[in-house]
Amino acid sequence: MLKLPSVIQIATTRDDLYVFRIVAEVSSEDMTELATYMNDAFDRPGKVDMMLIFDPYEGAETGASFGWETLKSRVRSLSNVGKYVVVGAPKQAVGMIETMDKVIPVDAETFDDEASAWRYVGAEPVSDGNRL
Repeated sequence: MLKLPSVIQIATTRDDLYVFRIVAEVSSEDMTELATYMNDAFDRPGKVDMMLIFDPYEGAETGASFGWETLKSRVRSLSNVGKYVVVGAPKQAVGMIETMDKVIPVDAETFDDEASAWRYVGAEPVSDGNRL
């Protein structure tokens, strides 16, 4: 299980679902560790689903998204992620996610509440991912 200062993984009832609660501003180091973690998951056979829960969203450090591992994981996600679910995304991100859903081969959805998102992915949390 991944546990970083700004990102905490939530155990679920599905082995192929990766859920992360974003609890603080995401640092470059945390972004790189998350990307490395997901790149390892992408190395295994089969697609995975991902859910990000922004609770609350405080943004990311400038440049945090531009590390090699992060860029590599984003490209690899196009062929390794089935569903990409975001809960509580900032308004500008919601529009981008909804637009990208029409362009990329990933089923991207946004939700305002966690319960709807959990029903959509057909899973339940085993831990709440709320504790640091």
